[in-house]
Amino acid sequence: MHDTGDSRKSSRGPSERPGGTVSAGPVAAIILANVALAFGPLLVRMSDVGPVAAAFWRMAMAVPVLFMVALAMGSNPIRELRGIGWLVVLGGLAFAGDLASWHTGITRTTLANATLFGNSATFIYPIYGFLIARMWPTRWQAVALLLATGGAALLMGRSAELSARNLAGDLFCLFAGMLYAVYFICMARARQRVATAPALALFSLATLLPLLLLSLALGERVVPGNWVPLLILTLSSQLLGQGCMSYALGHLPPILIGLALLLQPIVAGITGWIVYDERLTGADWIGALLVAVALVLVRRGPPPAALARERDAIRSSREGD
Repeated sequence: MHDTGDSRKSSRGPSERPGGTVSAGPVAAIILANVALAFGPLLVRMSDVGPVAAAFWRMAMAVPVLFMVALAMGSNPIRELRGIGWLVVLGGLAFAGDLASWHTGITRTTLANATLFGNSATFIYPIYGFLIARMWPTRWQAVALLLATGGAALLMGRSAELSARNLAGDLFCLFAGMLYAVYFICMARARQRVATAPALALFSLATLLPLLLLSLALGERVVPGNWVPLLILTLSSQLLGQGCMSYALGHLPPILIGLALLLQPIVAGITGWIVYDERLTGADWIGALLVAVALVLVRRGPPPAALARERDAIRSSREGD
């Protein structure tokens, strides 16, 4: 079982306090995770291997550390596979596809766009939260999705004006964001049964073979000459970033997770401006503003009665697993 207590005993989430608020620990973790993950695109560009190979090394160097951490905490990840094997396989394949597609897109578009589209899970994952209770989004949430679509279209239109390569990069990153949402869903369900460290160790292990095979099939350079960018990528993105993210997934509701993902494109956009002089035009700002407004609106949840139905549906889902 996971490390947050038996969720069947209460309708509140693991870190939810009386009155509907959440504790500070998971909130701090989700903020730290998104800031750390925002530097991933820069480090991928700095590495001297192919983009998919960079994703492989990010995971390969992290897996032994994650398994040692899990064992040190008294958990054997292999034994934890019982009951979540299919989630690990599906989530691992989705995460491998996400990293391969995102790292490819990073080299073809701006850091801000790569991070923004790579985190389209911002909207896909909250929708999953609504669908658990078989509810359509509220009026404001529907407006948020329309605004996000308009903002994304404007940003991709700007990329197309720069070059077809930039547009292709946006599309790679958008596809990565869809796969990222699948990974989020699998990890969130696994975290109902398994603690953070063994869950992340298992999901990371499941990505290694697909990433290595894809890198070799694409004819990429696999063995690096400079290990420093890949080592920092492993520490910041996989160990710190995904570690904090996996912890937060077991404690926070989907809407709050989705909202926090906005931090990544902001940090990446500032980094791209400082390092690569990737300046945003007026159209870029309007597109980004539409997405930002959408992120504010998407957290306008359903009424209390609907929220109660959602909590009951989530609890029933856990009891049926």
